[in-house]
Amino acid sequence: MNTIRTYHSLLLRFLNSHKDRGMDDINAFTEENINQYHRQMVQAGAYSCSFINQSINAVKFYYQRVLGRHEVQLNNVVRPEKADRLPTVLSKEEVRKILEATYNLKHRCMLQLLYAGGLRIGEVINLKLTDVKSDRNLLLIRGGKGKKDRTTLLSQKLLENLRIYYKEYKPKEWLFEGQFGGQYTADSLRNVFQACRKKAGVKTNATPHTLRHSFATHLLEQGTDLRYIQTLLGHRNSKTTEVYTHVTSYALDKIVSPLHNL
Repeated sequence: MNTIRTYHSLLLRFLNSHKDRGMDDINAFTEENINQYHRQMVQAGAYSCSFINQSINAVKFYYQRVLGRHEVQLNNVVRPEKADRLPTVLSKEEVRKILEATYNLKHRCMLQLLYAGGLRIGEVINLKLTDVKSDRNLLLIRGGKGKKDRTTLLSQKLLENLRIYYKEYKPKEWLFEGQFGGQYTADSLRNVFQACRKKAGVKTNATPHTLRHSFATHLLEQGTDLRYIQTLLGHRNSKTTEVYTHVTSYALDKIVSPLHNL
């Protein structure tokens, strides 16, 4: 749904910028017409790499998949390179403080799920009661990023909290429901996280997704094989998972700086 909303917004932006031409002309645009639009965005220097790349993908989707013009490849525009930034990771102590910063059992269980299973925020709010496989200590993640199903860890500590939560809140379909029923919202969970982070006194500029990064990094520091971490996170490409080798302190304490031997 996030992709649909993003593509819709960016396609409207593209269409509105050429509204004087009319839809028949726009639908007949050559590849060069479309590339010129994105070149101007790159040259303006006012848009992020992600924004421009998503716009290219959205417009390409429209011409190829909606209009059936598969000859429109949009290869002759230089896509801006995304900055190679390392993910933000919280220490175990910072995670503990955030998780303990709320007395609301529902909020605590949601935050624990983000960290304990390395879940994305959308995966937490999409969990149904039947996705908790307590007999196997597993969580079923249905239709994660890329429409992929996977299983991930369900810690015993979290399972105990979920059982208490279920008895108290009695959710009907979704594991986490809003105050007046229905599915819990992503914005509400983001607000819960930020409130807990501030209450815990954690200064790191973190988001709920930071708990997923922290899950992967802490597993690596515990000696977990990178291939298992890749499976738990649902990464298609191992290179995506390998970024955590750059932020972990695993085994660094065994390396002696050359300065020490001078």
